[in-house]
Amino acid sequence: MTVSILSIVGRSNSGKTTLLEKLVARLSAEGLRIATIKHSHHQPEMDTPGKDSWRHKQAGAEASLLVGPERMLMVQDVEEDLNPRLLAERYFSDFDLLLVEGYASLPGDKIEVLRAERSTQLRCQPGALLAVVTDLPCVQAGLPQFGLDDIEGLSEFILHWIRHD
Repeated sequence: MTVSILSIVGRSNSGKTTLLEKLVARLSAEGLRIATIKHSHHQPEMDTPGKDSWRHKQAGAEASLLVGPERMLMVQDVEEDLNPRLLAERYFSDFDLLLVEGYASLPGDKIEVLRAERSTQLRCQPGALLAVVTDLPCVQAGLPQFGLDDIEGLSEFILHWIRHD
């Protein structure tokens, strides 16, 4: 079985991270194993300068894994921006759902967050979206629409989508 992948997209500061947090909590409570990816256009830095894993990377290791009793962190060099499908196959194949924040320009299933104070226009074409989460009255006819705080309704929509994906 392959993991279902759903991207949460929208303009900067539209509420993607807040929505993702609420969805993870709600869908996890339903018993789903959830993994997340945050896409950034900037170079991420998760290693602490001077610590052993940082020193390993500085010495030339292409990947470094820091493992503790309850958590592991991996830093790995990549030669290109990896897409969610490849990452899901490589790292998350035993999860039920991979929620991705970003990757709006890549093909795949997406829900867009559209907050009136940031924009009144969708970033993605309506045909590329499964649904929209917004505080606007009617964004696009025929496109399922949920309020910014309708986590129950959106979660039910996602659960139905997973079952039929």
